[in-house]
Amino acid sequence: MPFNIITGDITKICADAIVNAANSSLLGGGGVDGAIHRAAGSGLLAECRTLGGCKTGEAKITGGYNLPCKHVIHTVGPVWQGGTNGERELLSACYKNSLELAAANGCESVAFPLISSGIYGYPKDKALQVAVNSIEKFLSQNDMTVTLVLYSKSAFHIDGRLFEGINDFLDGNLPKPLKAKHSFFGARSAKAGAVPIRERSVLEEAEDTPMCDEPVLVQSCGAAAAPQSLDDFLKSRDESFSQMLLRLIDQSGMTDVQAYRKANIDRKLFSKIRSDVNYKPKKQTALAFAIALQLDLEQTQDLLAKAGYSLSDSLKGDLIIKYFIINKQYDIFVINQALFAFDQSLIGC
Repeated sequence: MPFNIITGDITKICADAIVNAANSSLLGGGGVDGAIHRAAGSGLLAECRTLGGCKTGEAKITGGYNLPCKHVIHTVGPVWQGGTNGERELLSACYKNSLELAAANGCESVAFPLISSGIYGYPKDKALQVAVNSIEKFLSQNDMTVTLVLYSKSAFHIDGRLFEGINDFLDGNLPKPLKAKHSFFGARSAKAGAVPIRERSVLEEAEDTPMCDEPVLVQSCGAAAAPQSLDDFLKSRDESFSQMLLRLIDQSGMTDVQAYRKANIDRKLFSKIRSDVNYKPKKQTALAFAIALQLDLEQTQDLLAKAGYSLSDSLKGDLIIKYFIINKQYDIFVINQALFAFDQSLIGC
């Protein structure tokens, strides 16, 4: 997808370029900087010696050497000094200049660490917001796959109020485990080797439970309608996912480019959807377009149904999506941060 967040080792990421959170000498150091130099080998250090260092906020590019990438983009993040000395602007410049340098060198995919959040002391939650906002701004005007690689989940923090709001929503909506019912055989089921008593399913209970208090009226039919042929039946099917999506994009007033970028969708995937009337997307892709188009819950369910999906109240990821739709918050970058925080699949391609 155009923007993704993962945990892992950035030196093992296959991309056109990875970004090194370097020091101003560009001659290696600790943390991510040291790990990248060690993995790349001596050739990287030799090339860095020719660059004459790098100022804070700027970026320079080298080869990838022994790394599984074509290039390493070196950028120098700011040291945190309380937030009143231009740290945010300098950190934003690190992402902006790195992305522009990657684009100028023909890179289609770039992986970043969370710059300045290590020994430079930039608070991780603030560093994350600068990273996401900077990447989001760039991707609104450019096609590129950008991955934020966190060394561990402990490096990731979202706004506490947002986390609590989602948690409360999940607590109120996720189904609770069924409590064991009293049974004459309850004591026996606890014995070793005993077969536990199976709970009756909702469907089984519904078989002998009246659905309503009103009498059921059975309509008398006249002559049976002539059965349709399968061909005739199939001809009456509704519009496809692709047809509905393109119609909604036209109705929204957005261009195709605006739509797929807002949906965090790759241009090549959107081209497939547009060219194939019967294209069936992944659920994450369909949800991403629902968010990009700012659909309400009913409209979202309609779009998902065209691809054979639905939002389920028994799935945590689906409930998180519902939380944002209900609250009319349609920033897919914020939504994906929340999904990542709750260990759910991100939406997009």
